[in-house]
Amino acid sequence: MTILGFFLLIIFGTFRLGLSAWEKGESSREEYQRTRIVSQLIFQQMKSAVAYKVKTQKAEGDFLAFEGKARSLKFVSTLSLKARKPSGLVYAFYEFREGGPGGGQLILYEGRVMNKNFLDDPPREEASIPLLEGLDDVRFEYYQEEDANKNRTEGWVGEWSAKEEDALPTAMRVTVFPRKGSGWIEEAPLQIMASLPANRYEELRPRGLTQGPFRGRAAPPIGR
Repeated sequence: MTILGFFLLIIFGTFRLGLSAWEKGESSREEYQRTRIVSQLIFQQMKSAVAYKVKTQKAEGDFLAFEGKARSLKFVSTLSLKARKPSGLVYAFYEFREGGPGGGQLILYEGRVMNKNFLDDPPREEASIPLLEGLDDVRFEYYQEEDANKNRTEGWVGEWSAKEEDALPTAMRVTVFPRKGSGWIEEAPLQIMASLPANRYEELRPRGLTQGPFRGRAAPPIGR
C-alpha cells in the first residue's frame, strides 16, 4: 500500500504539472493572438491618419490636428477602433501609462472630431481603452524627410510638431517593450510601423480633382 501510494503521488503530481503547463500554453497562445490583432488594428488606424486642420480664432491661425511625442500620440483618422460601423473622422489619443509590478499599459482614447480645438481637451477616463498590458515602455517615433533648406537629414525623430512643419510625418513607428515575466511569448520589443499617404493638407480644388480636404501625396518607401 505504501509503494502504491507513492506511485499514485508521483502520477498525480506529473498530471498536475502537465495540466498546468497546458493551461499556461493556452493562455500564452490566446495572449499572442490578441496582441497580433491589436497590433494590426493600431497599424490600420495610424495608416488611416489624415491631415485635418483645426479651425481657431487665435492669431496663430488654423493648424493640423497632430501632436507626436515620445510617449503619446494624437491625430485624426478615418478608422475607429471602437465603432463597429464607419462613423466618419475620429480623434485618436495613444498614451503609455506606467503601472505597478504588473507593468504599464498602452491606452487609447477616441472621440468625435468637433469644430474646435479638441487637442486641448483632457481625455475622459471612462472612454479609455487598454490595448496592451504588462509593458516596460512604449516609444513613438516619426519619420522626417531630408530638407536642404532647413539643413535637415532624413530619419526617425522622437517628436513631431505639426504646427511648425505644417504637415504630418511621412511615417510613424511605435515600439512596445514588454516587461520581463509579464506573460508575453516573445519578450523582444514589438514594432508597428505605418506610412502616411495623406500627410499633407490640400484645399478642395474647384475642378473636383480631389474628394476632400485631405488628399495627400504618396509617402516614399522607407527601408533604411
